[in-house]
Amino acid sequence: MFEAGDIREWRGHDVVDAEARKIGKLESIYVDTATDAPHFATVTVGMPTRHRLVFVPLVGATVGPGYLKVAYPKNLVKDAPSIDMDGVLPAEDEKAVFDHYELSYRPGAGGERRLARR
Repeated sequence: MFEAGDIREWRGHDVVDAEARKIGKLESIYVDTATDAPHFATVTVGMPTRHRLVFVPLVGATVGPGYLKVAYPKNLVKDAPSIDMDGVLPAEDEKAVFDHYELSYRPGAGGERRLARR
């Protein structure tokens, strides 16, 4: 296993927690606007007719053959803030994503967004 570099290449692969329990499929990456480094992933979860995208931090994420392993437990990720499959994260909802994982949130110096989808 190795640290995830350009994990955009892993889109569509399984996302698992530290116990190797499948959470869902990697859909997209949100980068930190200050550094352009991957910061959160969105993961497809839910029933086939009721899919949604939940956010999970990429801190400590590693990749293996065909999967992305995140450092957060499945139950915490499944309860994370979510968006519709074709939705976008509104700027006013960014803080809730960080708060869910007890991560500090600071918008840019000029109040600009902290996350951007790639």
